[in-house]
Amino acid sequence: MIIKEGERIDELQRNGYRIIQKTNGFCFGMDAVLLSGFASVKPGEKALDLGTGTGIIPILLEAKTEGSHFTGLEIQAEMAEMASRSVALNRLEEKVSIVQGDIKEVPTLFEKASFDVVTTNPPYMNDSHGLKNPDLPKAIARHEVLCNLEDVVRAAASALRPGGRLYMVHRPRRLIEILMAMKSQKLEPKRMKFVHPFADKEANMVLIEAVRGGGALMTVEKPIIVYKEPGVYTDEIYDIYGY
Repeated sequence: MIIKEGERIDELQRNGYRIIQKTNGFCFGMDAVLLSGFASVKPGEKALDLGTGTGIIPILLEAKTEGSHFTGLEIQAEMAEMASRSVALNRLEEKVSIVQGDIKEVPTLFEKASFDVVTTNPPYMNDSHGLKNPDLPKAIARHEVLCNLEDVVRAAASALRPGGRLYMVHRPRRLIEILMAMKSQKLEPKRMKFVHPFADKEANMVLIEAVRGGGALMTVEKPIIVYKEPGVYTDEIYDIYGY
């Protein structure tokens, strides 16, 4: 059974792919789509998405790139099962795998240094940021309930081969923490792109690429502007979404 009570199917505007989501639960947002547009998976490469949730990032990366295989790791059994049904819905079982497990257990779940690319859209808020949602699945997705930033970066470093690339989307207010965590695990930040809701507003997201064992040289790329006017996306956003 593909669809359960309290779920819906949404179109992804890529390759005719669709995704199953909760009607009143956590759903993927623009940050996941922007990350899938920022990440680069080259032909033949293997990618791992940490905290995959609905499975949106592995499914979009399969649609957008020529990587050989995409794995999504998700700790919540119900979310992992739903993501697996989305993979089956799109007949991607040979290219996309969903694994239920804890990010902190990555060294035992996967062979060390076995991925070329790691992507992650981790919880943005720690205990000092915002009110926790009383709905546990939403709280886990948005707050550092089951893992923290250091756990995510440590897991990525374990999974990546030397020269492999980590792609992360996060909040600019935690940028210093992010860069320090990456460098502590010998993941060298190489590219950074800020995302602004409007051209005259401050950034509310940041996209970062880091290379395992890379040299100390980083490029700050042209920012992404989401809206050119209220309710109207910029051409770049339409392109990333595939409209």
